[in-house]
Amino acid sequence: TCSNFNNNQMLTPLFLTPSGVKGRGSGDITLGGLFPVHSRGPAGVPCGEIKREKGIHRLEAMLYALDQINSDPELLPNITLGARILDTCSRDTYALEQSLTFVQALIQKDNSDVRCSNGEPPIIPKPERVVGVIGASGSSVSIMVANVLRLFAIPQISYASTAPELSDNSRYEFFSRVVPPDSYQAQAMVDIVKNMGWNYVSTLASEGNYGESGVDAFLQISREAGGLCIAQSIKIPREPRPGEFDKIIKRLMETSNARGVIIFANEDDIKRVLQAAKKANLTGHFLFVGSDSWGSKNSAIEDQEEVAEGAVTILPKRASIDGFDQYFTSRSLENNRRNIWFAEFWEDDFKCKLTRPGIKYDPGRRKCTGEERISRDSQYEQEGKVQFVIDAVYAMAHALHSMHLDLCAGSMGVCEKMDPVDGRMLLQYIRSVNFNGSAGTGVMFNENGDAPGRYDIFQYQMSNVSNPGYKNIGQWTNHLRLNVNEMQWSGGDRKIPESVCSFPCESGERKKMVKGVPCCWHCELCDGYQYLLDEFTCDMCPFDMRPLENRTGCRPTPIIKLEWSSPWAIIPVFLAILGILATTGVIVTFIRFNDTPIVRASGRELSYVLLTGIFLIYLITFFMIAEPSVAICAFRRLFLGLGMCISYAAMLTKTNRIYRIFEQGKKSVTPPKFISPTSQLIITFILISVQLLAVFIWFGVMPPHTIIDYEEQKPPNPEFARGILKCDMSDLSLILCLSYSIVLMITCTVYAIKSRGVPETFNEAKPIGFTMYTTCIIWLAFVPIFFGTAQSTEKMFIQTTTLTVSMSLSATVSLGMLYVPKVYVIIFHPEQNVQKRKRSFKAVVQAATVTTHLSLKSNDKQNGESKVEPDRSQ
Repeated sequence: TCSNFNNNQMLTPLFLTPSGVKGRGSGDITLGGLFPVHSRGPAGVPCGEIKREKGIHRLEAMLYALDQINSDPELLPNITLGARILDTCSRDTYALEQSLTFVQALIQKDNSDVRCSNGEPPIIPKPERVVGVIGASGSSVSIMVANVLRLFAIPQISYASTAPELSDNSRYEFFSRVVPPDSYQAQAMVDIVKNMGWNYVSTLASEGNYGESGVDAFLQISREAGGLCIAQSIKIPREPRPGEFDKIIKRLMETSNARGVIIFANEDDIKRVLQAAKKANLTGHFLFVGSDSWGSKNSAIEDQEEVAEGAVTILPKRASIDGFDQYFTSRSLENNRRNIWFAEFWEDDFKCKLTRPGIKYDPGRRKCTGEERISRDSQYEQEGKVQFVIDAVYAMAHALHSMHLDLCAGSMGVCEKMDPVDGRMLLQYIRSVNFNGSAGTGVMFNENGDAPGRYDIFQYQMSNVSNPGYKNIGQWTNHLRLNVNEMQWSGGDRKIPESVCSFPCESGERKKMVKGVPCCWHCELCDGYQYLLDEFTCDMCPFDMRPLENRTGCRPTPIIKLEWSSPWAIIPVFLAILGILATTGVIVTFIRFNDTPIVRASGRELSYVLLTGIFLIYLITFFMIAEPSVAICAFRRLFLGLGMCISYAAMLTKTNRIYRIFEQGKKSVTPPKFISPTSQLIITFILISVQLLAVFIWFGVMPPHTIIDYEEQKPPNPEFARGILKCDMSDLSLILCLSYSIVLMITCTVYAIKSRGVPETFNEAKPIGFTMYTTCIIWLAFVPIFFGTAQSTEKMFIQTTTLTVSMSLSATVSLGMLYVPKVYVIIFHPEQNVQKRKRSFKAVVQAATVTTHLSLKSNDKQNGESKVEPDRSQ
């Protein structure tokens, strides 16, 4: 030092010895300290207003810890710790400039050319050597400082820097921290979000290491965990322009379903985000999940409590240190002169002004008396990171203590092996510490210098709470323990609000994913006969099944058949019963009066065959309605066409016999062949045998069996789907079964038309003709009804009813036309049932001749010619 050297030009940091140590010096071992005593200043100014909690509270916590250590006879006995504390002004570049003072003692300077004005060499005091640094607070500041301290092997223990980037031991090998990194915090926040059932959130980060690293960690962990999508990831600029936060809120509302907002931001940015949300009238819309920079601070939400209501925040597990409260509240201007910023804190805390040399007194502000007391005359609440500042100092002290035991065993004070302290060796001792911290929790470091993750989870609550504020609702220590029942949202609602891109699909709906956004989807109903195979796929139920009502699976389709009680069965059965009774009555009457002239004249043999066919036609109704089985199906095949075949074969034989007789009578008096009763029966049975042969061939080729038809009654609505138990007879096979009988019917109709000129008193050709005409009309009506209902869901019932009714009507026509008149005469007019003159073939020939002449005369009659009447005396 030269005699004319101006000391006021030097940068003077807080350089002190804790209380209880004589003299003004740094102690035996000096620790560095970095604290944001002031906030960041406006453009062009490095420092702004003093920070009472984050700055002064934390600084005093270091001094308090040093006092406790220096007075502890067990920890570093006979060794005094001093401190060299710098103000970072919450700015990384300014902190870097300040921290260069920590390495001054390690920089060799060439002062050979420096001379005082009197020509003598100057006396340059050797800078105090700093063996370790406590700090810094902000991650960006710690990163900047760590790069310098690493070059000079000075260990650093932070009490608040949580950026995951600082866990990189290859770049920040001399950096350790007593707070867990944001990677743990991000994991805890991911667990919280997933526990609340959210899968679509936005992120908001202050520009800088803390905010950007925190969000990056959250994004990475959420990708690895899966099931969580990021709607938007927004960055808040370091120097936001006017209206910037309004734009941020507007961007967040572009994905309004993402109500959850993960926020890694500094206190000022948090406050301005809340203000912008309130300005946009979105109170209660956003559901904030805040990092430890929000924690349980009231200052971050001041005047914005309604917007912040329901916010879930996270904070490293901590406790209030009672000893520090007693220490700090006892500080005054008289007993705390070692803190050069304490006077400024005093003015800000008590809103008064001290009279200091060189500073003009402000008459608009009251004068400080010096009698004010912290907590009594001002609001006081211990800052949240005080515990970690104390733990960081103690961690450094425990490392130095272990190092002293190993290197200076039995020595009093600092021995030669620790003068100077080897920073790289001290780092190893720091990483090995393990002790109970000021809050009773263990303090230790992993290989990257990180503390274990232990967090408290808070929620800011207002409604239905006698004392509004932050409420502890859970903890996170490697896994989440969250008390959902203690959570409360805007308006006192207990139900967790939703923050999802798409709401869960209803039962029976599949998710159609939105490309590139795995948490967003559209819901599509599994329609028709589809069921939900998995949450993304609809699949068809097997052909014999239909979906459950909720479409989560398939169930068997109900099996139905034509029931006897069904309206479709009652009418056919009623007609069949009447027909069977009538046919039975006719047969009994004919048998009773078998030898009477009317029965003999009707051709008894063929009449019984014809009546048998009619009886079978009525009987088939019961086989068509009965529950299908192998036997029933066999009877259906056999009798469906057999009854009609027998009836029309007998009538065809009759009409053919009449036709041949009268045709032969026109040519000669010789009777035609095969007109005897025996011949007629043989012809009839030959015609019937064709039907029987076809049916038995069908039996051999395809034995009868039952099937369940699931396609016939399969409407668009699966609730009405039914499987129909039926015989293996398709529409085609049914028509083929009747086709032969239809051929016989048509042929018989042709012969009936040809025999229409036969006198009605001579034989029953005309009744047969009327029977066949009516039968043809019935079956012509049957065809469009039968095939026109092929697409109906009631197809089986309609077709069965149509078929059986048509058959019963055709049998009724035959019975009514041919036999009812005869029975009527036999029963009610027996006097007409008498023997008449036997007709010879000659008489037949004569009748045929008369009929022929009559026809010719009728055709040749012109212009008043006389009409010839046939002789009916025969």
